[in-house]
Amino acid sequence: MLEIRPNCECCDADLPPDSPDAMICTFECTFCRTCVDVRLHGVCPNCGGGFTARPIRPAALLDRYPASTKRILNPAGCGLAP
Repeated sequence: MLEIRPNCECCDADLPPDSPDAMICTFECTFCRTCVDVRLHGVCPNCGGGFTARPIRPAALLDRYPASTKRILNPAGCGLAP
């Protein structure tokens, strides 16, 4: 099951569970769409893979299967500043 991480690993932008701007790689590294497009150019800095839009967990299931609250931030590893 996806962790549904709460933030962008580059800029620390909040990415709530229903965010259409959350992008993930196959290892669930989580970034905002802006960082993926502008800073990372579509390549995950952690694994070298590509990104896809993170699925949105239905709100009715968030109580039973909550999103993660653990924030991961690694601005040094996320490419050049825009």
